[in-house]
Amino acid sequence: MVASTYFAIDLGATSGRTILASYDGQKIAMKELTRFENPMIPIGGHLYWDLPGLYNEVLIGLKKAAEEGVLIESIGIDTWGCDFAFFGTDGQLLGLPHCYRDQHTDGAQEKFFEKMPASEVYERTGIQFMNFNSLFQLDTLKRNASSALQAADKILFIPDALIYMLTGKAICEYTVASTSQMLNPVTGDLDPEILKTLGIPRERFGVMTQPGTVVGTLTAQVQEATGLGAVPVVAVAGHDTASAVAAVPAEDKEYAYLSCGTWSLMGIESEDPIITKDSFRENFTNEGGVEGTTRFLKNICGLWLFEQSRKEFKDVPESVGELVALCEESTYAGLINPDAPCFAAPASMTAAIREYCLSTGQAVPETPADYCRCIFRSLANRYREIVDILQGMCDFPIRKLHVIGGGSQNKYLMQYAADALSMPVVCGPVEGTALGNVLMQMKASGVVETLGQMRKISAASVELVTYTPEINNK
Repeated sequence: MVASTYFAIDLGATSGRTILASYDGQKIAMKELTRFENPMIPIGGHLYWDLPGLYNEVLIGLKKAAEEGVLIESIGIDTWGCDFAFFGTDGQLLGLPHCYRDQHTDGAQEKFFEKMPASEVYERTGIQFMNFNSLFQLDTLKRNASSALQAADKILFIPDALIYMLTGKAICEYTVASTSQMLNPVTGDLDPEILKTLGIPRERFGVMTQPGTVVGTLTAQVQEATGLGAVPVVAVAGHDTASAVAAVPAEDKEYAYLSCGTWSLMGIESEDPIITKDSFRENFTNEGGVEGTTRFLKNICGLWLFEQSRKEFKDVPESVGELVALCEESTYAGLINPDAPCFAAPASMTAAIREYCLSTGQAVPETPADYCRCIFRSLANRYREIVDILQGMCDFPIRKLHVIGGGSQNKYLMQYAADALSMPVVCGPVEGTALGNVLMQMKASGVVETLGQMRKISAASVELVTYTPEINNK
């Protein structure tokens, strides 16, 4: 077959990139066209995203794609979840979107629970409670009389906002909407009682759209700006974790997955939502997947601990690989709870770790090697705790852990995880999110039909690395 080419836009909470991917009938090869930063913008005491800047970076990537001189089958966008943008009746962006790390939602859950009990919110949505969930962001903005919200004709999640800017079509993609704590996984749409309690009508949100749907084509203006034609834009799994999980090269369902990056998202795939007293007590979440699956998972702290600590290290190797190898120089035995509130956004991450260790009666890390070992072993220990809880809630044995994302390249963390879990840890694809993005575009174009076919292509496209437990590893 003649190779087909796809354009993927993959935006994370710290950086973004555009990718050109080609499929030759057996495997996918990806070429990064552009990479750019996605910083939080501090303005007036709040944190925002520079959505126009991200849109401009998308246009730059599309221009480069046009210069490649190949026929692009389609375009897909995935991003982080929860955040959203406002647009007026004339289609104009109304201000910058708030960043989920903005502290304006501190205490927001408790204020909303005065109107609807937490148990009812969870029963309707099955979503893990976090201050920055879209529900609490919107309620906070409404209580604070946000001028942008008051004037908004459309409320669009970040991937949907970019699709709107590219095509003029307003949608509400299912997987990213599922992170909002406003979607009912049983009905498959935004919950009317939650919207009523929130005081925002359903029509302000886009049309609910399943991943793998062609939304529209690039507008004439975008075509002129980029040099491309009327290329179709596909609603892929718009939430980056949903895209990544779609690319997990699993052969059966007896596994847990870990999307390992700044955040660690750990869970299983389920045919149905798991909304029980146990899942409510443990604060697990039910997010939308592809082909009607549910991603039953826990959103836990990830390499954020390492990324923030690294900024404070002095006289250490610049490369991440050499830096993480410092683990070999330490025998530090202390452990922290990566999900403790003190690690969410501290002024100094190393100081927060020291204070935690002191408060729990442990020795304090002294060197960068100690911090690295403490962080990675603590994350591995947390993974074991979560898998143990998952095993008690699912109806199949968990026999291995599939790790996707950049963190899968950290061989020390991966070996610690295999040891802590006492099961194989299969690593790859590293670029799982972009790969899942492309696979969903292929599904939209009819090249593949099922999730099983997608996963076989994923396995053929990457080289997997497996870590097995080392009994004597301490």
